[in-house]
Amino acid sequence: MAGQVFCLVLGLVLLLVVGGAIALVVQGRRASTEEARLRTLSVAQTFAQAPGLVAALDSRNPTAILQPRAEEVRKETHVDYVIVASPQGVRYTHPNPAEIGKRVVVPYKKALTGRSITQTVHWPGGHAVDSVVPVIRPDGSVAGLVSVVLTDRTVSTVADRYIPLSALVAVVAAALTTVGAALVSRRLRRQTHGLEPAEMTRMYEHHDAVLHAVREGVLIVGADQRLTLVNDEARRLLDLPPNAEGGAVTDLGLDQDAVALLTSGDSVTDQVLRSGNRLLAVNLRHTDVGGGPPGTVVTLRDTTELSAVAGRAQLVNERLLLLYEATARIGTTLDVTRTAQELADVATPGFSDVTTVDLATSAPPGEEPDTADGSPLDMRRTAIAATDPGQPLYPVGRQVGFVPTRTTAMRVDMEETGLGPEIIAQLGWRNWDPSRAGAIQSFGFHSVLSVPLHARGVVLGLANFWRGRGSARFDDDDQSFAEELVSRAAVSVDNARRYTREHELAVTLQRSLLPRDLPEQSALDIAQRYLPARAEVGGDWYDVIPLPGARVALVVGDVVGHGLHAAATMGRLRTSIHNFAALDLAPDELLGHLDEVVRRMDQAEADDEGGGEVTGATCLYAIYDAVSGNCSVARAGHPGPALVLPDGGVDFPEAPAGLPLGIGGMPFEAAEFHVPEGSRLVLFTDGLVERRDRDIDAGLELLRDTLAGRDRTPEETCDDVLAAMLPDAPTDDVALLVARTRTLDPDQVAQWNVATDPAAVAGVRRNVAEWLAERGLDEEAFTTELILSELVTNAVRYGAGPIEVRLLLDRSLICEVSDTSNTSPHLRYAASTDEGGRGLFLVAQIAERWGTRYTESGKVIWSEQAVGESEQPAGNGDGERGS
Repeated sequence: MAGQVFCLVLGLVLLLVVGGAIALVVQGRRASTEEARLRTLSVAQTFAQAPGLVAALDSRNPTAILQPRAEEVRKETHVDYVIVASPQGVRYTHPNPAEIGKRVVVPYKKALTGRSITQTVHWPGGHAVDSVVPVIRPDGSVAGLVSVVLTDRTVSTVADRYIPLSALVAVVAAALTTVGAALVSRRLRRQTHGLEPAEMTRMYEHHDAVLHAVREGVLIVGADQRLTLVNDEARRLLDLPPNAEGGAVTDLGLDQDAVALLTSGDSVTDQVLRSGNRLLAVNLRHTDVGGGPPGTVVTLRDTTELSAVAGRAQLVNERLLLLYEATARIGTTLDVTRTAQELADVATPGFSDVTTVDLATSAPPGEEPDTADGSPLDMRRTAIAATDPGQPLYPVGRQVGFVPTRTTAMRVDMEETGLGPEIIAQLGWRNWDPSRAGAIQSFGFHSVLSVPLHARGVVLGLANFWRGRGSARFDDDDQSFAEELVSRAAVSVDNARRYTREHELAVTLQRSLLPRDLPEQSALDIAQRYLPARAEVGGDWYDVIPLPGARVALVVGDVVGHGLHAAATMGRLRTSIHNFAALDLAPDELLGHLDEVVRRMDQAEADDEGGGEVTGATCLYAIYDAVSGNCSVARAGHPGPALVLPDGGVDFPEAPAGLPLGIGGMPFEAAEFHVPEGSRLVLFTDGLVERRDRDIDAGLELLRDTLAGRDRTPEETCDDVLAAMLPDAPTDDVALLVARTRTLDPDQVAQWNVATDPAAVAGVRRNVAEWLAERGLDEEAFTTELILSELVTNAVRYGAGPIEVRLLLDRSLICEVSDTSNTSPHLRYAASTDEGGRGLFLVAQIAERWGTRYTESGKVIWSEQAVGESEQPAGNGDGERGS
């Protein structure tokens, strides 16, 4: 038998070793192939993006420039081929100069679309791994192709390195297995002393002397139904006479059940047999299974005490399982009401017939109940669970009272003491209806266990456990278990209460920092929505900022993280954006300044004692111009806007993403696109389109489907989008901004070019007067002429041509004078002896607002005046010198 085992084990191990070695080699080859794909793609992408490659491809002799560089890269990266080719597939480089000028032999058409390709191709001498990467010009066109090849010979060389290791492992494993199997066989023979199976069986049959020391009853009943062997423990358990051996089982004075069991001849396992006042566990087995003599061997165990202990152990086990269940089920959410109901559901029916939970309501949400003066604590029935829905206890929502003078459990046996005034006072209950006691006892309740919920020295509520007919009364063990169960639930209730307090504070702070009312402007019809997260408030925000020149800035952003820190950071960023917007910066410049603000905030928090959270945020800043109908957008790691066209089509305009705020190191880029009048710009945070069960691409497609179709107002658009995208409470904050665009009528815009000559001011006055008269604004002519004369004079004297004047008639009358100088005028007081210097001061007094904004070609000085105001005195026509 030992030899057979040895051969079997050795064969199995050798099979496993050979299989493992083969798998290791195959895995090594697969890993080598994957390494080749990654290496060729990495080398191709790096070479394709190398500085000067586009210029070299566009030069008159690309081969002279690129051939040395390609060969140098090929040798340094240990690849077989680095080939640079034109978009038509003509080779500029090749390790064999004779192949230069010929067409590449691998498929490359897909790379002309701007995508990288990694493929296994046929190559002279076998297969090869080839990666083709396009070389993209700045305008997006393909300047050429870079192909990097590793042949099958090189890949196989890497894979062959695994073969010696595999062979070594196989040999070592086989040797160890052979030695181990031989040692096991030798040990087995030594322990059995070389005995044959028959000899060992006879030795076991005649070794009855050992049976006298066994603390378990043993009997052997022969085929003739007589006792062949009985040990001392069996005599004691069955009260057998001294001469029982050799006698018939039917003559031993046993009861009928015992005789029937011992003579049945059946195999039995742990069958309970009553013998006097004892409970015996009986096992019967046949003795002829292994070739021995026919008969039955019987073993007996006294389980009288074990049954009692088992019943107790079963109860303890059930309670432990109930506590385990309570740990898993109670506190699954940070909702106080839900936590109370979970406690009631866990305790019923496993511990009580009815469980009620009353929580304090005297304090504001999330605050601690104040019971310092010992007055009754107002509570409301928050949760109830019952095996019988017709029970007479107070329903959920009923106001009850409790005097928190104890923190331990108290039980009452109502059959002995009832629910009279003394017991009610002892329990601490208030608002108790005496007639309710009679209904409770009539229903069959006989025992109640009342346990206060307390945490950190504060009483939060009261849990009451009730038992009725068919249930045992509560005992000391039940009371200890109830206190343990309620203490675990109290921790969850306290956590939920404290979370509620922080959540309320965060929500209040968040809403106070968001815009309360949208500013008045005529360029956009706007609707907005903000939904806080179901669990924690985050740092999402939106904003609408009117800008001079009939322009409006739209902002949405998202601060990383949740809670008070995120809400406070959001407020700081929103304030910073308002300050930068007042400087009338372009979107990309504004995000650059905001990125610097975030980095300074991170540095300041990192320098604080104990450190602080790292601030991170995303932001989208867009400026819509109601005159041109164009929209300029820049974004810092934020989803781009959606554009709903008047015909119902939906587009997502391309805008460079940029890095999130606070990372720094890279400039932001702005994209400008035209927005037809009546279109809707939809700005949102990622909480709208991204969820744990839905990636952002699927969310954007769902948003596209929701926005497409019929024309809707911005308010209707907000409602439809939230209903479709967020059917349940959101897991992340959501900010949504929908703006329907308007453009100024051409009749509301006037524009003139002005010569760089002080005499041209008269022509400007005349043109302005005529334009205002045509629109019935003669009363504004004098003031407007005065403002423009001062601004034009300033541009003529201190600016640079060409000079342009533009009038915009919107909610107010806007005057703009632009030139190509980048110097900005400054308001100052003129001395009494100065001949000039008072013109810009006069403009500031007449206009409601004035300012300067810079453009790509220069600057624009603008002013706004309310239509209908009285005329002001004329100025002196002098402008202020720029700085």
